[in-house]
Amino acid sequence: QLPLVESGGGLVQPGGSLRLSCTAFGANLTPYTIAWFRQRPGKEREGIACISGDSFYTYYANGMQGRFTISRTNAMNAVHLQMNTLKLEDKAVYYCAANQVAVCSLLERDYGYWGQGTQVTVSS
Repeated sequence: QLPLVESGGGLVQPGGSLRLSCTAFGANLTPYTIAWFRQRPGKEREGIACISGDSFYTYYANGMQGRFTISRTNAMNAVHLQMNTLKLEDKAVYYCAANQVAVCSLLERDYGYWGQGTQVTVSS
């Protein structure tokens, strides 16, 4: 088991920023590739970005790089998603997911561990 926990969600105005964090209390995230996904209201869950365990490799879904930045601080056992210039359509539940196969992908089926999600609401 890998108890992933997301944090950092909340209410933000359009144009604002949020930094989401993914941690795993009692477990070491370093061996895992971590990805961020989101599920917007009425939409299927979609991948945003992933990062390899050594931070050497990152991959972003089309249109995500630029406003979204994935990073990890292994010393703090955390992976972050910096989200800038947020738009109304970024409102979603954001999830982090982990796999131990060192495959940085944005396919849900590649990830065996998931957090419960954190709500991000963008509203004026």
